[in-house]
Amino acid sequence: MPDAIDPINAVSQTAGTGSPIIHALFGGTFDPIHYGHLLPVQALAQLVGLNKVILLPNHVPPHRPQPEATAQQRLEMVHLAIQDNPLFTVDTRELTRQTPSYTIETLKSFRQELGEQRPLAFIIGQDSLQTIHTWYKWEELLDNCHLLVCSRPGYKSQLSTPEMQQWLEKHQVDTPFPLSQKPCGHIYLAATPLLNISATDIRQRHHQGLSCDDLLPPSIQNYIDSQGLYKQ
Repeated sequence: MPDAIDPINAVSQTAGTGSPIIHALFGGTFDPIHYGHLLPVQALAQLVGLNKVILLPNHVPPHRPQPEATAQQRLEMVHLAIQDNPLFTVDTRELTRQTPSYTIETLKSFRQELGEQRPLAFIIGQDSLQTIHTWYKWEELLDNCHLLVCSRPGYKSQLSTPEMQQWLEKHQVDTPFPLSQKPCGHIYLAATPLLNISATDIRQRHHQGLSCDDLLPPSIQNYIDSQGLYKQ
C-alpha cells in the first residue's frame, strides 16, 4: 500500500495563480469502490476544474448497513482503484474513527485545517440530495462547504417538499465559477454520466457467481477474488 500522505497539502500544492483552488471531498463506504463512484467524479472534476478529489472511506456509516469487507480491505481497494489516477488521493480520518461517520464533523475538521476562506466542497449524488434533510445537523453543511451533486439514474433534481426545494433554489448556482469565489454556501447540480452501478448490486452479483468485469476496475476484481470477498 502507498505511504500515507497529507491530502490537504497534496491538494494545496496544485494551486496555481488563478482562482482559489477548491478542496473537494468524496465520502463513501466503498464496499467495493466501482466505476459508478469513479467515472462521474472524474467528469465532475472536468466540469468544475478540480485538481484533486480526496476520497473518504467511512468506518461506521450511520445511515446504511455495515460493510461486508473490513475497513482495511476497503481501504486497500480504494488504493488499488486510484493508483494510476492522479486526480484522487485518500484521507483515512473517517476510517479510523470508531464512532459513526457524520459528514458535518468531518467537514468541520477539514475547515479547521483549511481556514475560513478556502473553498471546500463535498461531493454527493442526487440520491443523497433527496434525503439530505435526514443527515445529522444537515442545516450546518452549507456553513462549511459547497455541495457538488452528481446525477443519478432515476432521481429528479426536484426535492421532496416545498421547504427543501426552496432551500435548494436559494443556494443553487448554474455555473461552477462561483464555487471558487466563496468558501462555502453553494449547491451545483452537475450533468455527470448516468451510470446505473451500485455496490449493493456488485455484492449480490458476486454472491450469485456473476461477472462484474464491466462494473469495476480489474485490479478491484482481482483483489475481491484473492480475498474471497462477497461470497455469502
